[in-house]
Amino acid sequence: MKESPSKFNLLDYFLNPARLARLGHRTAIEFRHKRLTYNDLRGEVDYWARKITDSGITQSDRVALALLDSPELIASFLATVSVGAIAVPINTFLSRDEIQFIIADCDAQLVITESELAPKANALSTGDKFSVMFVDTHARPCFELEREAYGSQSQTETTGESPAFLLYTSGSTGAPKGALHLHGAIPVTVENYSDSILRLTEEDRLYSSSRLFFAYGLGNSLSFPLAAGATVILDSERPTPERLARIFAERRPSVFFGVPALYRALLDYNGSGERLDLSSVRLCVSAGEALPAKIFEDWRREFGLEILDGIGSTEMLHIFISNRAGEARGGSSGRIVEGYEARLVGDNGGEVGVDEAGKLWVKGASAMAGYWNREELTRATIRDGWVRTGDVYRRDAEEFFYHVGRSDDCFKVRGLWVSPVEIESVLLTHKAVADAAVVAAKDEQGLATARAYLVIRNAEGSEELKRELRDFAAARLPQYKVPAQIEFINEMPRTSTGKIQRYRLRAAAQQRGSEG
Repeated sequence: MKESPSKFNLLDYFLNPARLARLGHRTAIEFRHKRLTYNDLRGEVDYWARKITDSGITQSDRVALALLDSPELIASFLATVSVGAIAVPINTFLSRDEIQFIIADCDAQLVITESELAPKANALSTGDKFSVMFVDTHARPCFELEREAYGSQSQTETTGESPAFLLYTSGSTGAPKGALHLHGAIPVTVENYSDSILRLTEEDRLYSSSRLFFAYGLGNSLSFPLAAGATVILDSERPTPERLARIFAERRPSVFFGVPALYRALLDYNGSGERLDLSSVRLCVSAGEALPAKIFEDWRREFGLEILDGIGSTEMLHIFISNRAGEARGGSSGRIVEGYEARLVGDNGGEVGVDEAGKLWVKGASAMAGYWNREELTRATIRDGWVRTGDVYRRDAEEFFYHVGRSDDCFKVRGLWVSPVEIESVLLTHKAVADAAVVAAKDEQGLATARAYLVIRNAEGSEELKRELRDFAAARLPQYKVPAQIEFINEMPRTSTGKIQRYRLRAAAQQRGSEG
């Protein structure tokens, strides 16, 4: 007879009485020059839990949270899961139609959103399937005044296997999908990744450029700091290099989470005559896309800091392959994080050998329960507990993993496989190239070739520069990998997580080919 799962709730995991007795006076959140202690945060969670239940929400109902990074987002997220409902953080950068899609897809019964997002939310509230609650995060909430009236909210009984939250994929390859995670998933990422790789203490101060509504940001700004009793620095402004320079100087984070495109922008900013003060930072982390070796080396040379690159996914909740402090390797995603398993599968279904490319499958207890209302896609993605990531990797003799590309980004030229990442890494070492993406294309004879889209710095986009770049690549790559076509663009198309939208570049390449 199978033993019944024991009681477990995420709110109790983070803010139980024993932890509050020890941490209650410490700062949990810094936001717009104000501080919330752990006791303050528990009070705000109780306030939101009562507001949510008063709106009619019951167990397993979906509560959409279209909020900027703020104490309100953390509190309403924890409040939602505490009453047994399912929290659905929504990317506030999305268009009205995209937000409408997610709310309809998860069939939300309540939407909590920013007052400043009223134009988007008003369009959503025309139906009668859900209610909308507006929040102004520019003004501190009134939970201090209303706490006595609302009191402490009792939790709904849940277990580690109860549904807790839905995270929607970034949509870099099409329509977003909702990955359903359980109450027990977050503690797994804390133990496997945060405790073993980050090794946070109560003295750490964390800042993440990736927002809380992404899996990467949710771990960085909620799971890991709260579990460690540390302080998270929240900022709702766009993370430009200028904005981050102020945060580094004024807020003094000790752990910084970014994405490759932002690290590159910060290097350019630092080299333009401005100076970044990273004296408080002990640890830098990157995810979202593979970190080019050149950015790793430039960052280490400029600031004396390693960037711990790793790979995670919405489906696995956070990073499962990572570099470690003191042994990070440029161009590598690192080694498998303890608590996870990984395998590289070849076209024949068997595992590939050392330094051979294969499709990455991963297994671990933080994996999603499945895609929301997409049973067929869930079955295609999860097999016997193994999650197919869609990434192609190779692994060397020392168990370090190297990203080759997304399985749908790799292509053949002259019958041989081409990795866009390899070509991009070479092009990025040229002094004129600020950003690079390579996609499949056709030449004048209709044969497969590689087309490079480049953002250049401080140079004219001339035919002479194209020839120079092709010669530069030819000296470093096999001939079949050298881009036959090079296009200069002003800005690389990216998702709000910083991932290159290669499908848009492929469409542009196909259009150019059809025009002859």
